[in-house]
Amino acid sequence: MTDRAPVTGLPKYVAISEMLIREIAAGHLADGARLPPERDMAEDLAISVGTLRKALAELEGKGLLERVQGSGNYVRHRADVDSVYAFFRLELLRGGGLPTAQVLDVARLAKPADAPPFGDATEGHRVRRLRSLGRQVIALEEIWLDGGLRDRIGKAELGDSLYVFYRDALGLRMAAVEDRVGVAALPDWTPAAFPLGAGEVVGYVERLGRCIKGRPVEFSRTWFDASRARYVARMGKV
Repeated sequence: MTDRAPVTGLPKYVAISEMLIREIAAGHLADGARLPPERDMAEDLAISVGTLRKALAELEGKGLLERVQGSGNYVRHRADVDSVYAFFRLELLRGGGLPTAQVLDVARLAKPADAPPFGDATEGHRVRRLRSLGRQVIALEEIWLDGGLRDRIGKAELGDSLYVFYRDALGLRMAAVEDRVGVAALPDWTPAAFPLGAGEVVGYVERLGRCIKGRPVEFSRTWFDASRARYVARMGKV
């Protein structure tokens, strides 16, 4: 049904619930489907039953699971689910896959001249990351956060979800994004761990992120390997 429990910077039960949310969205777990018995499911994921039950409680709280006493746990599809990765649009070719990230470097620099306006400061925090789905490297990311939100950001502070860091460390909640999708050449800083080399043309996404006050505070570029992943945006009821 799913991969084994992923290794992420999130609490294990949150990582499992996020993985299941993406499996449901991708259609791998159909609406109305009965999940395996909890002990079997926990063994399959190599986690404890207690951890699994906490993950399933998360799904139930989001309206994605109906727990029927004496019968089992049933999947319920719904749109616009509150999720750590609600704005993460890349999926494996088969669909789904839990995102993880390796931070390559963090620096405070002048904002790129070709970026759209975001925030009031002249400088921004630039974060470069190698992104994986289900342990498969699929993308490079360069994220710029307005420098006026904080003087310094340390590499060790950042986990798999920057939006969790924004929320917990900066009190910043992202409410909307605008994506522009196309193709572009991989940058000259492409690391050896990426399956393709600098200069090769790949899928490309530019994003402008807005906080709950409607102000643009983040700009990002993502280069992704289209032979391993695809960009997916779901709208309305699936």
